[in-house]
Amino acid sequence: MILTTLLILLVLLVLSIPVAATLIVLGLFLDEFFSPFPLSRAMGDVIWSASDSFLLIAIPLFILLGEILVRTGIAKGTYRALESWLSWLPGGLLHANIGTATLFSATSGSSVATAATIGTVALPQGKEMNYDPKLFTGSIAAGGTLGIMIPPSINLIVYGFLTETSIPKLFAAGLVPGLLLALLFMAGTALLCMWRPSLGGPSSSHTWAERMSGLRHLVPVLILFGVVVGSIYAGLATPTEAASLGVIGALLIAAFMRKLSISIIVQALDGTMRTTGMIMLIIIASYFLNFVLASTGVTRELTGFLESAGLGPYATLMLVIALYIVLGFFIETLSLMVITIPIVAPIIIGMGFDPVWFGILLILLIEMALITPPVGLNLYVVQGVRQGGSFNDVMLGAMPYVGFMFVMAILLILFPALAMFLPNLLS
Repeated sequence: MILTTLLILLVLLVLSIPVAATLIVLGLFLDEFFSPFPLSRAMGDVIWSASDSFLLIAIPLFILLGEILVRTGIAKGTYRALESWLSWLPGGLLHANIGTATLFSATSGSSVATAATIGTVALPQGKEMNYDPKLFTGSIAAGGTLGIMIPPSINLIVYGFLTETSIPKLFAAGLVPGLLLALLFMAGTALLCMWRPSLGGPSSSHTWAERMSGLRHLVPVLILFGVVVGSIYAGLATPTEAASLGVIGALLIAAFMRKLSISIIVQALDGTMRTTGMIMLIIIASYFLNFVLASTGVTRELTGFLESAGLGPYATLMLVIALYIVLGFFIETLSLMVITIPIVAPIIIGMGFDPVWFGILLILLIEMALITPPVGLNLYVVQGVRQGGSFNDVMLGAMPYVGFMFVMAILLILFPALAMFLPNLLS
């Protein structure tokens, strides 16, 4: 039954059927042919229980926060400021791409929004300065993945919701690995450009006056990060309440900078509704599918297979990592999470691994899926913003960053304290 389920899922995805519809159709198929009971009659109750959660309100609020930053142009100022500080490194603007993505990730919570924003700002400059399109676009796609690791992260909220794990602890756990991954991206980029200077572009220097003057453009992002994440860590707000504070803060900052208008608010709300609708449909559909998988025994079969394999905890963990890498080639990241977490997480956690630590490792694997073809979402986002050129450039340029993510995964496994240091302080 496991093989049948996987084959049907892959066929539906290959046919380009929308993900939410794919999950519902697969659930109905398994219900019809493998269940002795009409599970479809419980669909209403399952959908209601999946969507009736205060925690999920944080998703549209964080998306709206990112939309406001994009529409008001705050991200452009952030890019210019970091460009003046980082473009002297080997690789030049590539470091500004990664640095801006890191800061923007600390407020948007979305990889797609981060990649699209940085691409819109950076690509015209890269083209004007004749940067190699491969590594330049690859750095934008890879930098965008930081949006689901560095708090606040929508994907961490989904993981916490599915596994009933503390969201504040997950946010705390993602901060250090996210920043280390950004530094690893920059160090790797510098080494690549020192080895082959043609991969990067011209380094540029700026006066200290220009650098200090540009720091004012970082203030809005840092304020929002302090409001959102600081209120959570201080115990003053839940993730949902912190998200609402972030939206209010973003509106006030945009108004103070005289960049707020009715049309911008309408555009931000429209983008938020579209993205939220997609995410919620996938979550609801995945809940129904997981209900069917559990009721028909597929979950039990998979759990039994992993447990009967006779593998130790770390061997099982390696198997799960390999599973996510392979599935990440073919399944969209949010769908991959909601399909697999209810099955995999109990097994891994039952073997003694900390659920917070595993959540960070899983997010790292999901980040890989965002920049690995053929379904790497960030690759398509950057190519779409680019509006021309070969898609192969983006794919090839992102490959070194996949290697850097493997290095980060090894570090997380060898040194769990990288993720657990801050959460342990909250205990």
